[in-house]
Amino acid sequence: MIIKCAIVDDEPLAVNLLASYVEKIPFLELCGKYNNATDALHGIGEQPVDLLFLDIQMPELNGLELSKMVSENTRIVFTTAFDQYAVDGFRANALDYLLKPISYADFMEACNKALQWFQLVQQSEQQPAAASSAEEPRSIFVKSEYKLLQINLDDIRYIEGLKDYVKIYTEQSPHPILSLMNMKAIEQMLPASRFIRVHRSFIVQKSKIREIERNRIVFGDVYIPIGDSYKQAFQDFINNK
Repeated sequence: MIIKCAIVDDEPLAVNLLASYVEKIPFLELCGKYNNATDALHGIGEQPVDLLFLDIQMPELNGLELSKMVSENTRIVFTTAFDQYAVDGFRANALDYLLKPISYADFMEACNKALQWFQLVQQSEQQPAAASSAEEPRSIFVKSEYKLLQINLDDIRYIEGLKDYVKIYTEQSPHPILSLMNMKAIEQMLPASRFIRVHRSFIVQKSKIREIERNRIVFGDVYIPIGDSYKQAFQDFINNK
């Protein structure tokens, strides 16, 4: 797999350093070098790239602003000298966040994450659109803290939606896995034969349901409400057990 990339940084030395790193990595193809976001936006519009190494602090149009203007198919690796932008980088759905001065080892690690991401996307696109229940996935990959985590479906108890994030509660960890995606997106990743939406903020695994009390599903000391618009579908599930 070849990943087309571009570099955007208002410091020429930083651009040249990253360009020298790109030359050492066989699966990267450098398609553009830009010293400001405006030129980058124009160049990427004419020659789209898969991956963008993007400085955050730049005059006029900064990297965070530019990241919202590029194609959703272009993934971002932010580069900056200031670590206070890490949270903003995560909110922008970046693949990684590199703090200057950037070493080749850190750069290579970010590139490997990007390669893994694009390989997973390619694999998902090659899978048949319709699959029988016997071919249902046994796990899903979710992005959490700049990493892609593989989660076995058998381990998931329930999922809670929180604005632009979801919390995935598993049987293997006392703490939930936090991922930047909405409930609709993760619902589409889960097989309907195994998971059911019971509330606008909750999805539960059917086989994990052991106790129901007053229109609430009980998981230990956690009570998950069953929303009014989901009650009929949930009752149908219960009746067909």
